[in-house]
Amino acid sequence: MTGERTRVAMGGFGAWGQMHARAIGAIDGAEVAAIFCHGERSETAAAELFPDVPRYRDYDAMLAAGGFDVVSVAAPNHVHSRFAVAALEAGAHVFLEKPMGLTLAECDAVIEAARRTGRQVTLDHELRVSGQWGAIRDVVEKGEVGRVRYQNFTLFRHPFRPGSGGWRHDPARVGSWILEEMVHFYDLVLWYARENGLPAQVRAFGEPAGEGLVSNFGTLLEWSDGSTAFLTQTLAGFEHHTMLELAGTDGAVRTWWSGAVARTLTPDYELKVLRRGRTEAETVAIPKSGEVFELEENLRRAFAAFGENRSPLPPEEAKQSIAVCLAAEEAHASGRPVAPMF
Repeated sequence: MTGERTRVAMGGFGAWGQMHARAIGAIDGAEVAAIFCHGERSETAAAELFPDVPRYRDYDAMLAAGGFDVVSVAAPNHVHSRFAVAALEAGAHVFLEKPMGLTLAECDAVIEAARRTGRQVTLDHELRVSGQWGAIRDVVEKGEVGRVRYQNFTLFRHPFRPGSGGWRHDPARVGSWILEEMVHFYDLVLWYARENGLPAQVRAFGEPAGEGLVSNFGTLLEWSDGSTAFLTQTLAGFEHHTMLELAGTDGAVRTWWSGAVARTLTPDYELKVLRRGRTEAETVAIPKSGEVFELEENLRRAFAAFGENRSPLPPEEAKQSIAVCLAAEEAHASGRPVAPMF
């Protein structure tokens, strides 16, 4: 870092990259120092929002110009690993959008580059810092529901918009809609059940394999101790609704979030916990919940951690959810259980 400032170069300036930039602007001591724009529309937006910040149409040219401490990568999925490695080699820390890569080899490239350069990478699994979703890990870690035995996570939402140039509907660039969305939920269930170790196998259910990107999909994660997590996703619904039910040996959690869109500032939500030794569940107060708030908080925590040369969510841990995504894809294609390659 440079003195009291964290100078951030934007590795992508589409709709979500612009959300990154706005969040950075709300953080004391942080500033947008350079912007990579992949097309005319994003360059026009950058000129309007940050007229005094240097703009680049070539990512490597932005890195070569320097003048930043952190690169915030919010580009289409297929360039995440390459952009992260290049930023690390340029001497920057990296705040990286999920997924870290489309393959385990791409993930390993990021991990190796971070180790080689001595710089830090953290992933934007922003739900971990949520007053709603993050609070569940606190409950589990304190032993208030005992050992996690069962999780049921569902997503019901409207279809994906194509994204700039249609990248989100292109398997070569998005990877899969499992990597695009369910990776968040795999990350959470692995985190909640951390004391159980990693799942031994993954089963998958859904629309016929081999017919393009899958809108309706379900997976069952099975641990060697008999614990399970069932996750389902439909991208053929409306609005944006998520729900988790978690049961432990001594208590349980139920929470849900509902909004017109994922980025709404006015969602409805609830978190209820049945704690060890209690007979009735209590409703936990949550001041606010939503990815817009959580993005800002995750960036704030990342910058603070980078200043101490550490990562809040190291790439080695983030790779675990990618391994589950890829195992789920293979299980769906093969019709048989698959052991994730952790």
